[in-house]
Amino acid sequence: MAYDTHTNTVIAAGEAAYDMVGKTNEDVRMVVPLVDGVIADMDAAKDLIKIIFSRIKLSDILKNSLVVLACPSGVTELERTALKQVVVEMGAKKVLVEEEVKLSAIGAGINISIASGHLVVDIGGGTTDIAIISAGDIILSRSIKTAGKHFDEEIRKYIRAEYNVLIGIKTAEKIKVEIGSLTKMDNGRTFRAYGRDVISGLPREVVISPDEVKNALLAPFSKITDLIVEVMENTPAELAGDIIRNGITICGGGTLLRGIDTYFESIFQLKVTKAQEPLLTVIEGAKEYEKQIDK
Repeated sequence: MAYDTHTNTVIAAGEAAYDMVGKTNEDVRMVVPLVDGVIADMDAAKDLIKIIFSRIKLSDILKNSLVVLACPSGVTELERTALKQVVVEMGAKKVLVEEEVKLSAIGAGINISIASGHLVVDIGGGTTDIAIISAGDIILSRSIKTAGKHFDEEIRKYIRAEYNVLIGIKTAEKIKVEIGSLTKMDNGRTFRAYGRDVISGLPREVVISPDEVKNALLAPFSKITDLIVEVMENTPAELAGDIIRNGITICGGGTLLRGIDTYFESIFQLKVTKAQEPLLTVIEGAKEYEKQIDK
């Protein structure tokens, strides 16, 4: 969100505001309404929801409606209440807060209602959620604040350490999207990044290879791997057998990284299934969940 500092009115939201990051003057205040899946700025969150609903011409749809909200596994009761409050104040009659990873499983096409264990890994922008799901609900879940934006930060750190060049967070994300991979890429592709030399202070260009990006990403992914191991170690024996048969389902934006399925398969020796529409699994799951409630 971009705000005018004098009038406190919204100048831009969403992608339009994101394009302004690092390029604004002192009259513009940049705000991130949600950080790591929880509300960081209540007023900005309300403004963002209002803007989205007005754009799709559904401003009145929240009045007396049932709303399904998704949140990361690790949020506190206080943070859940804050999420609810935003929607209630906009006129919702009933608000249900469900864990993202459960909705992701439904959106990925898993029939969670049957008594069969599924291990789901949802790698989002702010958090990675891991859960064992069976018989319609979460048996065990863990959440870690290592995900998409943390991968970008690791790439930034790597380039600063290796080349003494400071790049912006948007450039780091572009590098991740263009050449990010967890396995070896043989296409000879590289990325030209522009930043500021931390010694001379002058603009400088560096050429980054996919192998360098892979090296930068291995550290955050080892944290995710450790958490998956922890979840597996605490899984009841009968459900562990189901996971051997069903494998691991991965979803969320992090799933778009090249070679992520091969990476997990090589570590766990289990079948890894990527969701068909990894960016949309939570919202598709929420839609399906709402239908089940209506029934």
